[in-house]
Amino acid sequence: MTTIQQYDYLQAELSTLNKMLTMLPESSLIERMSLEARRNNVEKALASLEGPVRQPARFSLTFRGAPIFGNHGVQADFGGFALKKFADAVRAIGTSQTETLGSRGALPNREEYKLLITGIARGSFGFVIEEPSENYKLTKEFSPLESAIHTTMSILKASVETDEELNEALSESDPRAIKELHDFVRYLADNEAVCTLQSGRDSFSFSDVGQIRQSEKRLSEDNIREEDVTFTGVFLGYLPNKRIFEFRKGDSDEVISGRVDSSIEDAGKINRQLDQRVIIHLLERSVGMSKHHTYTLTGFEFMDGVE
Repeated sequence: MTTIQQYDYLQAELSTLNKMLTMLPESSLIERMSLEARRNNVEKALASLEGPVRQPARFSLTFRGAPIFGNHGVQADFGGFALKKFADAVRAIGTSQTETLGSRGALPNREEYKLLITGIARGSFGFVIEEPSENYKLTKEFSPLESAIHTTMSILKASVETDEELNEALSESDPRAIKELHDFVRYLADNEAVCTLQSGRDSFSFSDVGQIRQSEKRLSEDNIREEDVTFTGVFLGYLPNKRIFEFRKGDSDEVISGRVDSSIEDAGKINRQLDQRVIIHLLERSVGMSKHHTYTLTGFEFMDGVE
């Protein structure tokens, strides 16, 4: 029995015991003592479980357009393939938050980002999708899947906004993750379909096929420029939890910041060599006509020979 199953079982037993005690006559002293003893044991067992319970991530993905027949159904080949492409995009976006993805091959962490269809979403036609129970724990913190869904929705929203907003939304995603999401959007556009993604109180919906075609172009490699660049200067600091660095270029006052690539294993050494001159290697990214750049630190060498 998983921890969450154990929690559910104990909660159900506690509810039953409380109901029995409420209905029990005051004169049934011995039976009451027995039930209260059982209730105390259940409460102790619940208290021994770690932390507060977080509900599993749950969201809906619905479709409108040519392959959808109102509230009645969706073409099976379209629905199945669209879900697969969406799952691949979410997995790639989630994994790229902690790992560097190769340009090809199977995506890692398949189990961590597994999706479970639990129902049919009405309104248009789609699916209710849930995080499998073995993938969440007794904690209030977001699971990797919840974070991936949140980032996916942020990118989709930004794909119909300004270049600066899209650039910022893409700043923590690996090029392959962006390609996987682009493939999902392109598949919808090619089939003259649009989608709505809803998670809790947050949602995003493409208004029509024209808008999703625009989004597909803006997420394409032709619109997202990436270049390897090298700067000399000094590190100003590193935030390990968010894997964010700050760097001052040359002798100027220009400061840049960005994400530290997961391929750099001991990024903590940055904080031990502050103000030491260093050569840094970056992946510089910009979107469309935006003059704003985002950076990912891919390597560095201190000029005194200490990496």
